[in-house]
Amino acid sequence: MTHEQNRTSAIRTGIIGYGLSGRVFHAPFVAAHPEFALDTIVTADAGRRGQAAAQHPSARLVNTADDLMMDAASRLDLIVIASPPATHVPLAHAALDAGLNVVIDKPFAVTAADGRELIEKAERLGLMLTVFQNRRWDGDFLTLQALIAADRLGEVRRFESRFEWFKPGQGKAWKAVATPREGGGVLYDLGAHLLDQALVLFGPVEDVYAEVLTRQPGGPADDDTFVALRHASGVHSHLWMNGLTGQKGPRFRVLGSEAAYTTWGLDTQEPVLKLGGLPTDPGFGEVPEGRWGQLGLDGALAPEPTLPGDYAAFYAGVADALLRGEPVPVDPYDPLRVIDLIERIHESTR
Repeated sequence: MTHEQNRTSAIRTGIIGYGLSGRVFHAPFVAAHPEFALDTIVTADAGRRGQAAAQHPSARLVNTADDLMMDAASRLDLIVIASPPATHVPLAHAALDAGLNVVIDKPFAVTAADGRELIEKAERLGLMLTVFQNRRWDGDFLTLQALIAADRLGEVRRFESRFEWFKPGQGKAWKAVATPREGGGVLYDLGAHLLDQALVLFGPVEDVYAEVLTRQPGGPADDDTFVALRHASGVHSHLWMNGLTGQKGPRFRVLGSEAAYTTWGLDTQEPVLKLGGLPTDPGFGEVPEGRWGQLGLDGALAPEPTLPGDYAAFYAGVADALLRGEPVPVDPYDPLRVIDLIERIHESTR
């Protein structure tokens, strides 16, 4: 199948990996969208196979990506790569070589050189390649974009953004041992979201300062990282990513010349999905009034309704790209710029 598929056929999809990413962020949305058919799930873990069989009984289960690739060219149109970062590039090459379109989880590559090679290969073959940057569809991020577009903050001067929690020694198995050269650490993991959001909002970066720290004794990669960006637009972004934070700061604090906007807590979609909720459930993605952000100036603050989060928009965009020739939902050159920044930061702080 080429970039533009026959409009009447479902997009036959295989998902590699059924950990948190495959199970929570990909399979529910592929299964829920009427223009996709969830054909195959790859996982060798017995517990995850049981979950996959219960949640998607019509999907074929195989143990390895090699098993999937044996007949992928004849039975699939799209591969979703939801495995650990170090596997993304070789799996994407295999999928493209089989003539398949590709969705890759963030970070889609560990080096910018590898990422660029993948993008250029997909372009050369006329295949779709896009990156799952789902945090572009968080409700608070959509709300902030709308506030900026409506000029309700005035000139934005400083953007503060955090992913913080306190989970010492509770990482996933691969995260517990992965080094930065394998895509390990919070800069590759959480930073891939925070940097992407900052670049989407405020554009190219002229200067970077970072503190990349490993707090847990013997840890293989950073777990406490701060990045400051100076954008060509004049905005300064301060980004925190930390898995050892005893008291969390605001999710967003955005300071403008006329007003500020502050939010707390993470988007509602992930926790609902983890508990077995579905994107088709009534009210999915909505944020209760008690968790709305605050807009205005001290002494004159007002709750600002948070727009519903909409991770389903990513796969709607994939369908539009494959079936109707629309642009991909995430231009892969955007996350390529993120990977380039992450590499620069690691090199400057090594």
